[in-house]
Amino acid sequence: MTTSPSPEALKERVGARTRAERDGLVALSHRIHADPELSWEEHRAAAAVAETLRDAGFDPEVGAYGVDTAVEAVRGDGDMTVTICAEYDALPRVGHACGHNVIAAIGVGAAIALADVAEEAGLRVKLLGTPAEEHGGGKVSLLAAGAFEDATCSLMVHGGTGDDVQAAKVALTAVERFEVVFTGRAAHAAAAPDRAINAGAAATLALTAIGLLRQQLPGGTNVNAFVSDGGQATNVIAERAVVQVEVRADDLDTWRDLKRRILACFEGAALAMGCAWSHERTEHPYAPLVQDPDFSAFWDANLERLGRTPVPPAGGGGGSSDMGNVTQVVPGLHPMISVLGATAVPHHPDFAAGAATPAAHDAIVDGATALAWTVLDAALTPKVRADLLARQAARPDGATRVTLES
Repeated sequence: MTTSPSPEALKERVGARTRAERDGLVALSHRIHADPELSWEEHRAAAAVAETLRDAGFDPEVGAYGVDTAVEAVRGDGDMTVTICAEYDALPRVGHACGHNVIAAIGVGAAIALADVAEEAGLRVKLLGTPAEEHGGGKVSLLAAGAFEDATCSLMVHGGTGDDVQAAKVALTAVERFEVVFTGRAAHAAAAPDRAINAGAAATLALTAIGLLRQQLPGGTNVNAFVSDGGQATNVIAERAVVQVEVRADDLDTWRDLKRRILACFEGAALAMGCAWSHERTEHPYAPLVQDPDFSAFWDANLERLGRTPVPPAGGGGGSSDMGNVTQVVPGLHPMISVLGATAVPHHPDFAAGAATPAAHDAIVDGATALAWTVLDAALTPKVRADLLARQAARPDGATRVTLES
């Protein structure tokens, strides 16, 4: 009778594999970092991820689920499907100032290591390359296409600076971005102002109302709005004004109520100025993040095993991710791992520079190892595994195809 390897032995094998893959994972990270591509345009990054996975024995598909720059690669045939998400889109002008090159390398590294032990751990390991996190919501498009229908759980790791933070305390808010268009009537600003219906004035009035509303908002909520098109000449009262709006909140109910109040500001301004108005989403809404408590505890313990010390965050969150949408429908985890010694804030050029340093390389290997160990902890802890599989079995068909847009 053959004795199954112990959980500790499987963890040792996983750790050895992520260490052995260090050079390849760092090369992948640098390849993506040096060639930043914006949301929905990450063709070379997707190809690089697929190439690395192919070299490790996967059979990746680029363009999965009808999304041109999505990647899917699967190993193992266990009854527990762990979907590991890898992001690789960049930001305009500042490149990889959110470190998605590090995210991609961590996800790929964890998937490669877990594939080595998938049979013993009863796992089906699925690496899902997810484009357009910064703007667009690639995971939401993938949710709608059914990419998470087979997921027992889904995990990913984001890079950060400062101290490592306890996973359960990593919070991300709901966000929605939409565009408002005011339509009036143009006229000469000096000769015939009385003939105009001033769309620009309506936009200004709405922004003033939003500014007053912002002073009354509770913590965890925020509104940003600006006029992106309001006319091109000082002597013309423009017939059209366009406002870009972003609404954030800690929970879905607050977000929906806040959006209703913001739209009332635009409607009131249009009525006051006699303008027509319309609004439409410019990208998928993002939901708040839900950190699974078992995964969170496993992650923190595994960081400590690697010699890191996760602590409570010094301040609040405020960012958003389409991973929030995933964690609303399947058990999930989205912790942070720090580029130790770095202090730059995300979306700043200094953060992009820090995402390609030796400390970032350490974060890749540690992040891949801790993520793979966390999956093993869940898979090999009978109560946790049974709960995850029961939740998956109870989920109706189509339950993950949620976009929050209805």
